[in-house]
Amino acid sequence: MKAPIFSFEKLKVWQKARSFHREVFRLTTSFPYEQNYALIPQIRRAALSVPSNISEGAGRLGSKEFVHFISIAYGSLMETMNQLILADDMGYVPEEMMVKLRLDVAEIARMLTALKKKVECGANKGDLMDF
Repeated sequence: MKAPIFSFEKLKVWQKARSFHREVFRLTTSFPYEQNYALIPQIRRAALSVPSNISEGAGRLGSKEFVHFISIAYGSLMETMNQLILADDMGYVPEEMMVKLRLDVAEIARMLTALKKKVECGANKGDLMDF
């Protein structure tokens, strides 16, 4: 990754969510053609929403707004996990990839929860780079 310019790029949870989005996007390129207008765009949008909402929240001035966008990112993460489970049910996700993605989702969920708690406790944005 290039040197961060914006503060959200320094957030470890954003970096992890960005990587997760790339993995989901790559995975969906192997899905069957008939999913081009159903599951593929839906799962990609949900995965894209995770780092997007983290960055949008980090760019807001108030902590209440940041917490709101962290919550949206968490919801999008769970939506993505649901869609991965459904894709796995249809045989579209290799077993080892599903294990990795589940672990990634669990880690990002923990990071988002910790970040939300820290912001709710009044932490300055400069103190959040470990999240």
